Amino acid sequence: QVLLVESGGGLVQAGGSLRLSCTASGRTFSNYAMGWFRQAPGKEREFVSSISWNGGITYYAGSVKGRFTISRDNAAKTVSLQMNSLKPEDTAVYYCAGVSRSFSPPSQSSAGYAYWGQGTQVTVSS
Repeated sequence: QVLLVESGGGLVQAGGSLRLSCTASGRTFSNYAMGWFRQAPGKEREFVSSISWNGGITYYAGSVKGRFTISRDNAAKTVSLQMNSLKPEDTAVYYCAGVSRSFSPPSQSSAGYAYWGQGTQVTVSS
């Protein structure tokens, strides 16, 4: 069992930046694949980015590629999402997700993750 807690959300103007962090409990974070997903009002949850257990493989949704960067620090048990050049359409609740003992490329589907954080709101004003 692992507990994921997101932080770093907030209100920012278009063109601005935010950095989301997700801190995990548990002893074996280093073998977890991690992902970020988001859900806007009235829309389904969608993939944003994912990272393999050692940070060697990363994936991004086309809508955020070149603007967002995912990273992880296994010693600190954190995964981060640096979001630059934010747009109003990035407004959503952002969720951190994890799956244990995952040494394959990180999933881009929510079905590939067993653990979820509570979410953090990101609002981008125009």
